[in-house]
Amino acid sequence: MSKTTKVTFAKLHGLGNDFLVTDGRNLSADLGELAKAMCERHTGVGADGLLIVLKPRNSNHHARVRFFNADGSEAEMSGNGIRCVGAFLTKQNPRRKTLRIETTAGVKELELLSAPSKAKKGGWNFRVNMGQPILDPDKIPFIAGKHPAPVIGFPLRTASGILAATVTSMGNPHCSIFVEDFSSIPWREVGQEIERSPLFPNRTNVEFVRVASKNEIEVRYWERGVGQTMSSGTGSCGAAAASILNGFTRRAVKVRTLAGTLEVSWPK
Repeated sequence: MSKTTKVTFAKLHGLGNDFLVTDGRNLSADLGELAKAMCERHTGVGADGLLIVLKPRNSNHHARVRFFNADGSEAEMSGNGIRCVGAFLTKQNPRRKTLRIETTAGVKELELLSAPSKAKKGGWNFRVNMGQPILDPDKIPFIAGKHPAPVIGFPLRTASGILAATVTSMGNPHCSIFVEDFSSIPWREVGQEIERSPLFPNRTNVEFVRVASKNEIEVRYWERGVGQTMSSGTGSCGAAAASILNGFTRRAVKVRTLAGTLEVSWPK
């Protein structure tokens, strides 16, 4: 960066997905470059992303947030990130039990289920209404050709062969690949390749999903603009939606990540 910028921030993580959160109302820096500098794990603070909290455009909402990946690109939404924003705002006003936060992917509502206290250690626990998954290829966006919506079992050509992909969006694009086990495929290399596939005009997040039972899946994540992460909120929702669309699971799913378990449900 060409000049020094003083930034007050908090560092939080949502199930191992770590973020720097700051009040951006008085920031004048190039936010993409700021994100790259702060998120760099050797010369910066280190994080998967930078979350900029701003004044909402609608007075009935509590905040607006912009999500920046570690590479400086801007994302539409982050499920773990918005929970970190929820903790950031709740710390400022503990009396709030619900939050309405504006994102590029729409207004998301958070319900506070529990918070840390002197008697109870731990973190904040939120339920987030993520909205309906987007299944229209044009809106994801995904170049599906003549493949009908929803995009299930799309034959995606990769250096590791043709893989059956289920493509969805949670406000940001997701490509889910089902595997028998994670050692059967070089999933990091494949994730990096799929992220930049020309079939995804805005690039994509990639999930590798192992179905453990009708109620549980295990996932590895390659996130657009970041790389491998320990977990992902929207990625968990995308993987759960893909599992439901394929008939592999019921509509309430436990998602096991490298950092713990998320609970995702998609009501009929």
